[in-house]
Parts: sequence; structure tokens; C-alpha cells
Amino acid sequence: MEMPRSRTLPDLLDEMAARHPDREAVVGGHARVTYAGYRTRVRQLAKGLHGLGVRRGDKVALLMDNRTEWLLTDFAVQLLGATLVAVSTWSRRRELEYVLRHSDASTLVTMDRFRGQDYLAMLDEIGRDRLPGLRRVVALGAPAKDVTPFDELWQLGARVPDAVLDACQRAVTPDDVAYVLYTSGTTSTPKGVQLQHRGLVENMFAIGERQHLTPDDRLWMGISLFWGFGCENALLAVMTHGGAVVLQAEFDAGEALALIERERCTVYYGTPNIALALWEHPDRARRDLSSLRTGAAIGSPQAMQMVMDLGAREICNVYGLTECYGNATVTDAHDPLDVRLHTVGRPLPGMELRIVDPATRRPLPPGEVGEILIRGYLTPGYYKDAERNAAAFDADGWFATGDLGLIDEDGRLRFRGRIKEMVKTGGINVAPVEVEEILLTHPAVEQVYVVGVPDPRKEEVLAAIVVLREGHEASPDELRAFCRGSLAAFKVPQHVRVAKRAELPVTATGKVQKVKLQATLAAELGPRP
Repeated sequence: MEMPRSRTLPDLLDEMAARHPDREAVVGGHARVTYAGYRTRVRQLAKGLHGLGVRRGDKVALLMDNRTEWLLTDFAVQLLGATLVAVSTWSRRRELEYVLRHSDASTLVTMDRFRGQDYLAMLDEIGRDRLPGLRRVVALGAPAKDVTPFDELWQLGARVPDAVLDACQRAVTPDDVAYVLYTSGTTSTPKGVQLQHRGLVENMFAIGERQHLTPDDRLWMGISLFWGFGCENALLAVMTHGGAVVLQAEFDAGEALALIERERCTVYYGTPNIALALWEHPDRARRDLSSLRTGAAIGSPQAMQMVMDLGAREICNVYGLTECYGNATVTDAHDPLDVRLHTVGRPLPGMELRIVDPATRRPLPPGEVGEILIRGYLTPGYYKDAERNAAAFDADGWFATGDLGLIDEDGRLRFRGRIKEMVKTGGINVAPVEVEEILLTHPAVEQVYVVGVPDPRKEEVLAAIVVLREGHEASPDELRAFCRGSLAAFKVPQHVRVAKRAELPVTATGKVQKVKLQATLAAELGPRP
């Protein structure tokens, strides 16, 4: 398809509304909104936020589940030249306070409660005196003191002329910061990743091109919008191609299967745990998922195959971070099966990759594992974090990902895990993902996570946490013997623990937390002679 002419998000919405006025843009709950209707409602809401006092350069925090109001607020904020700060719906009081304070949010748009959490009560517990920059709170739901009801925004902007709104939009530039997305990690506080309009349009279009998206595509949005994989990647890959977004308020496997069938969704975005939940749900066999075609997923070859078996036969394997506008590499939907199972594809247009020795930064030749560096569509920097910016970017504009990978003979990237996950045993480096890939070929193994644990003689040794398939059995000794058939002796896990899936610690976005697994195992094994 032809790339949109627009280079800002409000202009993109105008362009799509002009191209596809009567096509559905958003399906959420009982609401069905065409692109023309989407633009009209965004402008109405932008007038309300302007009437409330939101101006260019303001930071507007958004804390909601996946609903139409999330998307309307997103684009209304962008139209005014403000910056959207997406807040995790999993946030607890301490986390909410940190994001609101660190981002300098002047406005919070939220819902009163979700998943048993009372967000307005959280704000009261924090105390407005601890959030001196937060001047306005807007909320869906029950009325509360010093809180503007969301529905009042529609009337609040009635006196704001179109000319004022148009002037706000004209002032937005492609290099303005559209989003600040807070990423979780191993540090005690999340990083605020700034993302500009230009990259959100151009790189997302390129991602959609690898999926061969068209205006007829319909995205099942079961992943959270606050996550970069949602609002940064999936949403805009589809929107730049004029497709529709079908929202699921929060992920539930049974409801997801019904929604995909009812709305004839064609695009899947998900993590391995989501695919597994859909696959195992008792309703799967009676649901028609034949509409699924493509999308983006991450995980082992077995996890990717599971997504294909669900129906998304042309699913794309991807690699990237929030910092590089979603993805740096993507397989093509029409690539051979083996390529999409075992590689994460070639760099997208405008992206460059380099593999270097993590210690010396010496470039490595194809086939050698090293740290992945990226240059191209990159965040202009972490918000208010000069120290992290200095550590992440070099003088030539290369971004150090902290990830390991190799470039194969066809120029495709093969992901090999995180540098911090690298295990040094007896002076030799071992990439846990290599051991995981071998164990996942055992017929009884469903999931596996390999980490390093302290050892007084070898510095570290490998330990594997294994989840078995339902109805299958395999002892730790059997699994170690299986590894010995394919791996050098120093790569064979010295410890194997069989665990239940529910026992695995996960993040709010469903990723298994290897750091916590490692700490638990280290404490369990303790010092040994």
C-alpha cells in the first residue's frame, strides 16, 4: 500500500477519515465507530479537554482499560499538541504516584475503578499535595469531589471554535513527542520512553507492510492499550492501513475466542501465555477462527506454531523494544514457515542492526552471537534521565539493547536472549535460550526457563524450570539426559525443577520474570560446598 502522507497522529486520523469515511475504525463494547465518526468524536473531546485547560506541551496521563474512550482520549490529546502518558491498569498506589510525578502529568484521565482497584481512592491515599503538578482529574464512573466527570467533556468544549482546534493541530510537528510509555524492567523504577509522531507513523506502516495489511483487516486488541505492543505497534500498524480495531476490555480467553469469531478478526497480536490460554480453552474447538490470517507474536518456535495452529497461518515473528518504535525486525507474512519460526526477520526500512562484542563493542561477523545494536527509528531519549540516555546511546547514534543475537547468512536476526541472562559457567558463556530451545523439543515439555544460579566452583551453573504438558511426565534426570544428547556437557542444566504454570511469576503484560525465578532458585539451593 501507499504510505500515508501524514506524519502526525491527528493528521493521520484526518487522512484515514478522508480515505475511508464509512469504514469501521473502532469496535468497542456496544460502540461501532467509522473513521468519519472517529474524527468527529475526537475533535469534540479535544474541545472539551481544551476547555478544561489542556494545552500544547502538557502531559496527560491516561489510565483506562481497552475501551473506545481510551482511543478517543489518545487522539484528542495528540490533536492539542499535548503528550499522552499511558498508565498501566495494574498500577498500585506507589507505581501510580511515581508515574504521575515523574512524567509531570498535569491531567489524569481515568476510570473510577477496574479489576477491584479503586483508582480515585488511590489518588486520595497519595494526596494531591504529593502531586503538585496534577491540576486536573477526569474520570469515567461514579462522581467524586474535585473530579470532572468524563461525560462533561462533551459539553465543556461546546464554546471552543473549530478555528482554535485547527490552530492547535497545525502547531503539531512530526518531531513532537506524542507518547511517554513507561517500561518495566529489572530496575526499581520504570523508564519513561519518549516517542515522536513521525516514527509512530512511518515505522508502524512498515510493520503493517510486513504483515500485508489492508483496509479489510480487523485487529483483535486483547493486549492492553497501555503497553507499547498495543498502542505503539498493533494499533498504528493497522490504522496506517485503514483497518479496524476490535477492542476487548481485558483479556479473557473464552471471551476472546467468541469476539474473534463474531467480529471476523484477521490480525492477532499476543504473547506466548495468551496463545496458550486460547489454545487450552474448552471453547476453542467449537469456535470458528478461520478469519485469522496474520499479526505479530513473540516466543519460541513452539509458541509461534501454536499461534499458527489457532488460525493465524501468516503470523510474523518480531523483535524490538518500546525504544525502537515497536519493532526493529519483522519476518514477512509470506516468508517460509521455517523462517518465521526460527528467525525474527530482516530490519525494517530505516532500521540498521549491528552485532558487537558486549565487552569491547567490536563488530562481529555473521553467525556470531553478540549484543544487538540498533540505529534508525529510536526514542529521542528517556524522559528526565540523562544518565540512562548516556549509557544507552553512543556517539554514532547506536542504541545498546542489552539483547543478544546473531545475523544469519540471509541477513535475518536470530534472537538469543538478554545479556543479563547470559550464564558464565566455568569461565564459558552460555545463552539460556539455546538450552531452552532444546528442552522445548522434548514431547513432555510445554514451557521452560533457564537461568544461572551461584556455584562456588564454577561461578554459575545452569538451572531449568520446566512446565510439563498436561498428562505428560518427565523426571529431572530424564530431561538432563535429553539435553546431553544435543548439548555440550557445560550447557546441560545441573538443576532441573518441574513447576506448575500458575507458580511462574509474571509481569503485568504476561512475561515470565526470570529474575524472580533466579532469586527463588538461588535461595532454594543455597550455598553448597
